Amino acid sequence: MALDQYRRLFRLPGVRTLLLVGMLARVPATAMGMALTLHVVFGLRLGYVEAGVVTMASTVGMAVGSPLSGRFVDRHGVRPVLVVTTLAQAVFWSCAWALPLPALAVAAAVAGLLNLPVFSVTRQSLAALVPPEQRRTGFTLDSMLVELSYMTGPALAAAGITTLGSTTTLALIGVGITAAGLGLIVFNPPTRSAVELEEPVVKVPRRQWLTPGFVALLGTTAAATFILTATELGLVATINTAGETQWVGLAVAIWCLYSLVGGFVYGGLSRGFSPLVLIAGMGLLTIPVGLAGADWRWLILAMLPAGLLCAPALSSTVDVLSRWVPAAARGEAMGLHGTALLIGGAASSPIAGAIIDGSGPTWAFVVAGLVGVVMVVVALPLWRRRPPAAATPVAGPPRDAKEHVLPPAATKS
Repeated sequence: MALDQYRRLFRLPGVRTLLLVGMLARVPATAMGMALTLHVVFGLRLGYVEAGVVTMASTVGMAVGSPLSGRFVDRHGVRPVLVVTTLAQAVFWSCAWALPLPALAVAAAVAGLLNLPVFSVTRQSLAALVPPEQRRTGFTLDSMLVELSYMTGPALAAAGITTLGSTTTLALIGVGITAAGLGLIVFNPPTRSAVELEEPVVKVPRRQWLTPGFVALLGTTAAATFILTATELGLVATINTAGETQWVGLAVAIWCLYSLVGGFVYGGLSRGFSPLVLIAGMGLLTIPVGLAGADWRWLILAMLPAGLLCAPALSSTVDVLSRWVPAAARGEAMGLHGTALLIGGAASSPIAGAIIDGSGPTWAFVVAGLVGVVMVVVALPLWRRRPPAAATPVAGPPRDAKEHVLPPAATKS
């Protein structure tokens, strides 16, 4: 039964605390992009083009910094990285409200480079706390909690700027992200299991796990967020064109609910599916969505099948990554996974926007689905050239990892 899988997961030491801390820490993290955009528009009295420059600078910084912070976690442990990134975020958000546009863009890029790695660290720690046979349930539940964070963070940022002003809202985000960093530092999530800690310390060459199959995994991950971003833009554009903008929030919330339901069911299954199957299915089911017409009620109903696959598709990519990559390189690999997610979303926005402006929202759904299917087809011949992680010795603990050694029995339950 589905609930049995979750009960077994919650019995594992440290899992409930990790998921709770990770979810709370992600709320201010998901509010950042919306807060910066609205601060430039309402606080600095500039246009959306200037706001796009700032958010693009932040996104580029995050894309570059994500694998770098993961590599430092692999080498030095999670606490030193959390200390540096928490300090960087506290400095940026405490003064971002006072910066003119050029300085804000530069500072946003640096802050993105030193972004608090709450997403990758949570997933890396889940891979350490949860045995392989239960990771699918763990990563699916984590994906559902990410969905809840994205439903909460941007909405709070928008509400804060419209009611409290951008100065107060940016300061509150700074307090929130600093508190999140301090919470993670105190919790000090483990990055390797007890079994992995017992293995000899060896250096894992990047070529050992950064194979064509791993690159294909990253490509399909980017395709998944391409589909999601284009679908959201197509949904919003359809509702706006019909003159019913007041229903945008409800429609997006219903779509997110589909993902939560699909994730809950998928996490409780006795076996999972390949990311290729799930992402191809999401793409194929997205292609005909635009045929529902201009009525958002029919549109949101047509999004149900693809929406159910959102959380399962994303969580399956993390599950596969945790099985392919040795523990000594898991932080960098999770960072690259985060970069792939960012690239997919960043590439989708201008492409889907241009399609909506030129041909209408219907074609945004078609192109989004086709991109997912084509990427899976491209990935198929590379998939077998995966990293031989199962036969790879894993590295020993970072300097602070021994604080979180789990009893051997916990890794087998």
